[in-house]
Amino acid sequence: MSLRKTAMLTATTLLGTGTAAVVAGRYAAVSALRPSSGRSLPAGFQGPSLTVHATAAGRITLTRSPATRLPGTYALTGPGRHAVVGPVLDLPTTADTVVRRLERVDRGRLATGDRVRLTPQLHTGNPRDALGLDHTDVEIPGELGALPAWYLPALRDIWVIAVHGLGATREHPLNVLPFLHDLGLPVLVPAYRGDPGAPRSPDGTGHLGDSEWRDLDAAIRHAADHGARGVVLYGWSTGATMALRAAANSPVRDRVRGLILDSPVLDWRATLRSLAAARHVPGPLLPLAVRAAQGRARLDHRPRPEVADPATLELPTLLLHGPDDTVAPWEPSRELAERRPDLVSLHIVRQAPHAAMWNADPRRYEEALRRFLTPLM
Repeated sequence: MSLRKTAMLTATTLLGTGTAAVVAGRYAAVSALRPSSGRSLPAGFQGPSLTVHATAAGRITLTRSPATRLPGTYALTGPGRHAVVGPVLDLPTTADTVVRRLERVDRGRLATGDRVRLTPQLHTGNPRDALGLDHTDVEIPGELGALPAWYLPALRDIWVIAVHGLGATREHPLNVLPFLHDLGLPVLVPAYRGDPGAPRSPDGTGHLGDSEWRDLDAAIRHAADHGARGVVLYGWSTGATMALRAAANSPVRDRVRGLILDSPVLDWRATLRSLAAARHVPGPLLPLAVRAAQGRARLDHRPRPEVADPATLELPTLLLHGPDDTVAPWEPSRELAERRPDLVSLHIVRQAPHAAMWNADPRRYEEALRRFLTPLM
């Protein structure tokens, strides 16, 4: 029997006992903090799979759900299949389905009855194969070993370092690479500990940015050693947390010119509760799951100043977040923007899941990026 089934069965039959709490708590901790395998979905997208009901020229009919009714552009993924869907075209009144625009099918084919899942990662592969953008595969010396990274050259000497978040891979930042390339900004997209091709964390678990930020520090050093006059740190989810920590603690933090934080995890307890609940941990056990994950990740009980205290922020910051993020609550982002209007701009995106702010409205998202980045170039 799987660990999940064991945890849930124990919790159901022995709820309230120490044994049930420990088993379910450990299960939730392992599930929430497991690094991405390269095959998993980003946090917030691990819900039930969807059924393909029909396809036609430029149209696809899917099971109706909150996910399939989201505005914007997403990918559909399944075994041997990858496709991109655009806006909702129709909500039939005679069937529990949604018709969306079918933008393209990158891999495999979609047939009636296929089971697929929604993801914000529109592209697969590397920048050249996915987008036609020239890049160089580089290795960044990290404290645990070499970290693979993509480097996309451009004319300017301010680099963007783009760092993915929970459950995602380096393929997630591919969404915005064409926009950054058009601005003439060099971009470095590093993997970090636990990612495919990167060294494992010594304890085999993720730490919500608490240790991973040191790999971002290594990326800043690499950029400085290879011609960057300054860098902008661009992070999604826990990648945004890594950016905040690196900007506060890196010995080369003077090279950081600004921060772009998409769906930042500013309250790790709330995020752990959400991840545990998404894995069907019973409500009464959620506090125990959070404590188990906290112990496994060695997260400090005290809030980290560079994450929790707006008074310590020293850099121009763009926050891209919205009230429909169920993984990283947006209230801390709103509070940060309200308390530091001198440095922080908040671009609010509605009807967007965690780390999918770009997907919900790419045009307005990129315009917010343009306004923020132009003075920093």
